[in-house]
Amino acid sequence: MLSEFELIARYFDRPQAPDNVVKLGVGDDCALLAPPPGQTLAISTDMLVEGRHFFAGADPEKLGHKALAVNLSDLAAMGAKPMAFTLALALPSADENWLAGFARGLFALADAEGIRLIGGDTTRGPLNLCITVMGSVPVDEALRRDAAKNGDDLWVSGTLGDARLALEVLKGNLTLTPALLSLAEERLHRPTPRCALGMALRGIAHAAIDVSDGLLGDLGHLLARSQLGAEIDAASLPAGPAVAQQAADRQTDYMLNGGDDYELCFTAPPEQRDAVLSAAASVNTPITRIGRLKSGAGIQILDTAGKSLPFTSQSFDHFGKDI
Repeated sequence: MLSEFELIARYFDRPQAPDNVVKLGVGDDCALLAPPPGQTLAISTDMLVEGRHFFAGADPEKLGHKALAVNLSDLAAMGAKPMAFTLALALPSADENWLAGFARGLFALADAEGIRLIGGDTTRGPLNLCITVMGSVPVDEALRRDAAKNGDDLWVSGTLGDARLALEVLKGNLTLTPALLSLAEERLHRPTPRCALGMALRGIAHAAIDVSDGLLGDLGHLLARSQLGAEIDAASLPAGPAVAQQAADRQTDYMLNGGDDYELCFTAPPEQRDAVLSAAASVNTPITRIGRLKSGAGIQILDTAGKSLPFTSQSFDHFGKDI
């Protein structure tokens, strides 16, 4: 049986020389960071709990990827450059096969995004993955939720709905062809944090939020902080390739309310449309203009004639029923 320190040394300690940001990493009571001059720290924490956020027996390599990806997505929404992260793990047992797969998925994404593991904790208990990420963003350039402006265009990156579709299949509520299920599961298990897009939008976009619990719910948080309302053009919502094959009402519901997309929803002034498109193209990320912000409160979903459509808002509730 591996001890706590053997576990850390074997799977998570990757000695690296100090650099201009990480002065001291894994191995001491604290890590030491030095944010670049003229930058502010952006810090976020997320947990993934077995039975609440993922199914028992989930592939550990995919879990390693997703545990870091969902946190990096928060940095992306602030326009922050990833710097470092900590990892706290509660494990039922020190299963070496599980640990090897988890570490493989975790560090593949960490290396791709240029972010270093600098510390954390491990203990025995129900499976719980908790990551804290740290990034840097130039002073006064963070894409804050409270910075949206009346009349801003409303944009979203990538596509929506496929992760929710995969979840419904895994829960036994739907069936899909193997090919479509594979597409949908990739979005659920291996989301793409839009860090490069977030950084490219600094100085162009006003506000942003990542779509983790559903477009309507997450956009609602941004609108509440900025004290604005929004109109969404239903026909412009970008459906994922799997959800696009579903009935129209299911498509709309999953795009509006499906969680786990981890796309960026952001606002920018209409006069910056060309700049927004150029920024997205520069980091090879598809984006779609889906509506606009307005005075007042609430969200309207509009058809092609500009008529309001009925809809239900039901984003993910972390204190609701389990998956």
